[in-house]
Amino acid sequence: MKHGKQYRNALTKYDVSKRYEVLDACKLVKDLHYVKFDETVELSISLKLEKNQTMRDTLVFPHQFTGEKRVLVFCKEERVKEALDAGATYAGSTEYIDKVKGGWTEFDVAVATPDMMKDVGRLGMVLGRKGLMPNPKTGTVTTDIAGAVAELKKGRTEYRADKGGVIHIAVGKVSMSENDTAENVNAFLAELNRKKPSDAKAGFV
Repeated sequence: MKHGKQYRNALTKYDVSKRYEVLDACKLVKDLHYVKFDETVELSISLKLEKNQTMRDTLVFPHQFTGEKRVLVFCKEERVKEALDAGATYAGSTEYIDKVKGGWTEFDVAVATPDMMKDVGRLGMVLGRKGLMPNPKTGTVTTDIAGAVAELKKGRTEYRADKGGVIHIAVGKVSMSENDTAENVNAFLAELNRKKPSDAKAGFV
């Protein structure tokens, strides 16, 4: 495949044999940027996981770079006002279960109270396929509706390792300063080290 001049020029700025510090790598990302849109900066990390180990959790980056999320809360009628007052975009029970069952997914993240999961769990064909199914491991199945919604509105991001032990996660936008992007990267690395399995191998990250 033949690449354009801008692509080839960008490659001349990158030394494939060099090991870059996080801040230098983030600066390089900005230097290599040549397209007109604001690209997302993504990080891929290979973890030394055993076959029976996994990594899945959420975190809030110190510097946000995503638009405000549309949050759907599945809850009983008596908690709808609480959810909406906390900042949820939508909140309810049967009406939203029926809408989702019909294929509606005009939201970015779903939260459910535990007493709703029996019904919400039946939406796996829609929510599961799109990665929207509430899960206790990511704090989206909870009795603390206000706390969960507040964290999600602040940009709480889910991460998980794939079958090969690799995590792919967005850490910023090219338009951000290299310092802010680097702080997001370092925050994620610190998160992985805090959450690593107790019997993790040396050089886990």
